Amino acid sequence: MAVMSIYLPEISDVAEFVNIMSQFPYEAQLHVGNYSVDAKSIMGIFTLDREQPIQLELQTTNEAALSKLSAGLNRFLYKPVH
Repeated sequence: MAVMSIYLPEISDVAEFVNIMSQFPYEAQLHVGNYSVDAKSIMGIFTLDREQPIQLELQTTNEAALSKLSAGLNRFLYKPVH
């Protein structure tokens, strides 16, 4: 399992994120607090509070798949401002 923080503040971000995730053959969940949804579900993502970082939990340890997915999701990775 791998975990990363993402940020999807815009509606267009959600659509692009789901398109990328649909190419990932493994299960993935998004978590905000105790609430979780399927990371490949547009409707599910719209039920989340998208104004804060969202935890993406990926159900694989396949390094090649994770590396490719991370590259595709790079613009959505949460980068805290210090």
